[in-house]
Amino acid sequence: MSDPVSHCRIQSSCHCGNIRVMLDWPAPGSTISVRACGCSYCVKHGGVWTSHPNARFQLNVADESQVRKYRFGTRTADFHVCSTCGVVPIVTCVIDGSRYAVLNANTFDGVDKSQLSQAGANFEGETVENRLARRRRNWTPEAVGA
Repeated sequence: MSDPVSHCRIQSSCHCGNIRVMLDWPAPGSTISVRACGCSYCVKHGGVWTSHPNARFQLNVADESQVRKYRFGTRTADFHVCSTCGVVPIVTCVIDGSRYAVLNANTFDGVDKSQLSQAGANFEGETVENRLARRRRNWTPEAVGA
């Protein structure tokens, strides 16, 4: 029997709190790798994204009417934009009926920024098939029953 993976709970939210995410992150106390995406949208919004295939997320929205889902490029991911405060705490993608996400580490509540290890990322020229396969492999799946 293998030991269960130890997790820590990270809370994330937009500025006004309408969009909230609970993230159960593996290996508490370890460095969290984040990616500064080089696409024009992320550069303009300063998004710094993270995901882990052994983590789990639960998305909670107080008022759905105040959330806009923005798609661009390959139109395969939804950027959850709060209409009230303009912050994007999460991006989701549905693949084969399962929802996966990357989280904006800039929206983490109570996480010391020294725990974040940042690198650049560029997915320009990636085929849709390769992009979805990468997401299935690397993005954080939604918690079962969430």
